[in-house]
Amino acid sequence: MRSYRDVADDLAGQIRGGRWAPAQRLPTHRQLAAEFGIAVATATRAFAELKRLGLVVGEPGRGTFVRDRSVRLVPAEYGPGADAVQADLSLTQPMSPRRAELLRTALRELAASGDLDAVLRQQPPGGRPQDRQATAAFLAGRGIEADPDRVFLTGGAQHGLDLVARAVLAPGDAVAVDELTYPGFRMLARTHRLHLVPVPGTSDGPDLAALAGLCRRRRIRAVYTMPTLHNPLGWVTGLAARERLAEIAREHDLTLIEDAAYAFLAEPAPPPVVALAPERTFWVSSLTKSVAAGLRFGMVVAPAGARPAMTSALRTNMASLPGLITALAMRWMGDGTVVSLEAASRRVAREHQRVLRRELGDLPVIAHPSSYFAWLPINPEQRMDRVAAELSRRGIRVCAADLFATTQHVPHGIRLALGTPADELPAALAAVREVLDTVPI
Repeated sequence: MRSYRDVADDLAGQIRGGRWAPAQRLPTHRQLAAEFGIAVATATRAFAELKRLGLVVGEPGRGTFVRDRSVRLVPAEYGPGADAVQADLSLTQPMSPRRAELLRTALRELAASGDLDAVLRQQPPGGRPQDRQATAAFLAGRGIEADPDRVFLTGGAQHGLDLVARAVLAPGDAVAVDELTYPGFRMLARTHRLHLVPVPGTSDGPDLAALAGLCRRRRIRAVYTMPTLHNPLGWVTGLAARERLAEIAREHDLTLIEDAAYAFLAEPAPPPVVALAPERTFWVSSLTKSVAAGLRFGMVVAPAGARPAMTSALRTNMASLPGLITALAMRWMGDGTVVSLEAASRRVAREHQRVLRRELGDLPVIAHPSSYFAWLPINPEQRMDRVAAELSRRGIRVCAADLFATTQHVPHGIRLALGTPADELPAALAAVREVLDTVPI
């Protein structure tokens, strides 16, 4: 009689070969047992092996479905590719559990709501008044007091950053950024023809003395900053540094763009910069990192008086938000689901950080203890491209430093995202350690 591994290998080959399409339901355990002439218990073990391999997902009461692995693939600009991705350590993914179950329940409740037709109508730019008011109330619990007229709902944080650039920046404007910064803002700067000016960093934030000197030497239009859990370095700047940044911004009439996409992971944290300089700060965040990457819902808190420019940018960029996604976001922000998922993500992130430290041993990892990612400096004599290429050959994707660097000299390092499933993470990190130990200097 065939073993469960034989059956699992057979089905794995069929899935990889395309016989079973993504999201297609597989036969039941009894049907599989009859087809292969095995016991039902053997079929159950075969399905468990397929799940361990990341090829299927099981949903109680609904069956077993082929996992859509294409959503784990990475755009080319995020690093070297591989034909067979075994572990994706390049993209940060929310770590909150039970999302599929919560979504199923929310959709049922939404379907039973009174005015379901409302989600099919076009939304006004920036969101309906009641949705902006609900979002303002949600943000008030995070130390951000903002009139609903200053709140704009967006299709995610990246969309929010693009709107701010359209509203207040012009081609050729100089924007101060960290020497290592979010790749999405670098791409946005290229699109809008902005000139990024790097500011040196310290162990816990940008060098503000260097920023002040830079502003005295040349005209800087804005500062893009991630004070609460920086990507990729994980720092959380202290209150005194935030207050000093606000002073520099007022002294040199700078616009501050505060990216808070990962801020929910750092708890507790000092007040956001927007609370210290609301008259010149655009605060940008989303539910993409806290709830689900596919829930493209974000929010911008803008200075008073910026509404006409933001509304104009919205009309030309995204006239209406998706009503269904907005309805889900409002429901989950209002009933505590977002807060619950954020807390769960912090717990899982802390556990994954412990796994990282265990597997990488004495390597000089830089990370916040509840972050989705870690920065790993590499020996300058060890070629970074060779490290990334060898990891890619093994089916492991990472982000190399050139993706984040705004300086001509690119530091040697890689960012490791830790959203990989818990059963895959130790082996992936062990492979990283092995590659660093074996790639020649």
